[in-house]
Amino acid sequence: MYPASPSAYDRAITVFSPEGRLFQVEYAREAVKRGTTALGIVFKDGVLLAIDKNITSKLLKAESLEKIFKIDEHIAVATSGLVADARRLIDYARVTAQEERLVYNAPIDVEVLTKELCDLKQSYTQWGGVRPFGASLLIVGVDDTGKHLFETDPSGAFHELLATAIGSGKEEVEKFFEKEYSESLDFEEAVMLALRALTKVGDRKISKETVDVCFIKAEDRKFKRMEKNEIEKFIAKVHSKRK
Repeated sequence: MYPASPSAYDRAITVFSPEGRLFQVEYAREAVKRGTTALGIVFKDGVLLAIDKNITSKLLKAESLEKIFKIDEHIAVATSGLVADARRLIDYARVTAQEERLVYNAPIDVEVLTKELCDLKQSYTQWGGVRPFGASLLIVGVDDTGKHLFETDPSGAFHELLATAIGSGKEEVEKFFEKEYSESLDFEEAVMLALRALTKVGDRKISKETVDVCFIKAEDRKFKRMEKNEIEKFIAKVHSKRK
């Protein structure tokens, strides 16, 4: 009997290859690798998300490309991969966070929300007639247990990290973080590190129109989005140090 070709195992999400692989999950990871670069950093006083929107056309309004989302007052998510898939996960996360407040009259823990999202992702890897979500998420937040940064995978797996990235520039950014990251970073140092990391991706220059930065500080646990003029000032500092 001849062994089946690899293509025989990627026609349905529920079929494992002889090597124990789920090809549809691996294809979903490839969709994420082609997405825009997003990064997260845990710094001394809070957590931060930054993203390069990768605007390729002058006709595109930068404001329409939202890749960092507020989930609750104390939680934010950055996405990379298929935008429509990511929106579905964001909607689910927001509803889950609000249900926690309604039922328990308390904000949801960051890890609890992450597990809920990853349970949904995992379920889409074992049912017939569906496909995995082609999106990875960076989930940051501050709760009673501290500051958190989680990275989720299309398979439903997740990890907690101090600094990481997803999307097309993941490898370059993570190599940069390995050398430059420190847990003692203050807010301004964390923003500078994030912007410097984005300059390592590709050959494009970052600008206030293409970059989005959001943060949550431990002192008030409130989601905030950095104004464009503030981003511009930090980018100017990054460029001046590179000269």
